[in-house]
Amino acid sequence: MTAHPDSPRPRSNAAYERACRVLVAGVNSPVRAFGAVGGTPVFVDRAEGPDIFDVDGRRYVDLVGSWGSAIVGHAPPAVVEAVCRAAKSGLSFGACCAAESELAEIIVSALPSMEVARFVNSGTEATMSAIRLARAATGRSKIVKFIGCYHGHADSLLVAAGSGAATYGVPDSAGVPAAFAECTILVPYNDFNAVEQAMSKLGGEVAAILVEPIAGNMGYVEPLEGFLTGLRALCDRYGSLLIFDEVMTGFRTAWGGFQTVCGVRPDITCLGKVIGGGMPVAAYGARRELMSLVSPWGSMYQAGTLSGNPVGMAAGIATLRLCQSSGFYDELHRKSTQLSSDLRAAAANAGITLQAGAWGGLLGIAFSERPVRNFADAQACDHKLYARFFHAMLERGVWLPPSGYEAMFLSAAHDDHAITAIINAAKDAFRSIAS
Repeated sequence: MTAHPDSPRPRSNAAYERACRVLVAGVNSPVRAFGAVGGTPVFVDRAEGPDIFDVDGRRYVDLVGSWGSAIVGHAPPAVVEAVCRAAKSGLSFGACCAAESELAEIIVSALPSMEVARFVNSGTEATMSAIRLARAATGRSKIVKFIGCYHGHADSLLVAAGSGAATYGVPDSAGVPAAFAECTILVPYNDFNAVEQAMSKLGGEVAAILVEPIAGNMGYVEPLEGFLTGLRALCDRYGSLLIFDEVMTGFRTAWGGFQTVCGVRPDITCLGKVIGGGMPVAAYGARRELMSLVSPWGSMYQAGTLSGNPVGMAAGIATLRLCQSSGFYDELHRKSTQLSSDLRAAAANAGITLQAGAWGGLLGIAFSERPVRNFADAQACDHKLYARFFHAMLERGVWLPPSGYEAMFLSAAHDDHAITAIINAAKDAFRSIAS
């Protein structure tokens, strides 16, 4: 892949050539390869507050935020200090430490649906374990998954996934056994009738319905009124469990997650990103009765050497303490909704129809004439136009997700100056791609 013609970044280009010699496509996660937008990946040197800096010395206002982890901005002093203190006592023990209990206490106190948690190291581990728990609890094998929702790269979940799989046009990954895929029932997001029909035929075999309460891996897609409530009712009717994948929305859309906003109580919740404050920390949890099935209490096995490591726990505790400050989520929601509105207006002034929405610190845009409600709508968006907008914004000092299938993330560190910089860049970028 060659560098974008208008983007001379010699150090990033050299770093990419080096990476390609020893890493798959030079990256450790597919979307970083810029496959959806073209050009050579930009290599980051450091990050601070709302900004990241590349190896060529360029500064960007960051709307990726480590894919949602950096809710209080990059390298916040309180979090960095907590990590350094923990690291001085040891990076990992492979044994119990008090910080595990402290972070778990914060989390379960915020989620009425969760009484007991288990820490893991990634969102993929959390969703994979949640499904195993649902199967153990129900004795059933099938799960209902929504087309375009990404829940990590576990075999049974990498079927009609969004995110990187959608970016590369590979809805079903090679290496996934057909038998695994057969256990996954696919339905369109926001189509309650389709879910109801599927459950009427197979509900007795369904262990769980797995859903992102706000979809963030086919762009930003909010649930329609009554959709999540309807899923809860279907699970109750057929004896299935409802799993909320709040890896992205948990502690980002609201304190505790979107379940505290929509008022729907899932049986199992998956968390990640924010609860680790930038460190590889995730979790799944439920009421005590369900979690009693997990080893060593029960026979559902799941383990991890680095799960609950003291450095990650310290980062999570410090981050969530900052999120608990008065008015934190009100202010975050105000800024993100204002930003989405301003982006929509800036596009309209350039003669471009843009869909935009936000909740808490999660937001997204789509180059579409109509609202995006599901993956088919997301596929119909103008992704070539998004690619042009991405590079136009990059050249104007704003870092966007390198795929139109990804949501954007705002942090508490994005002050009025940063928001103004984003809007000014967008106005100019929209004019440039409209001409």
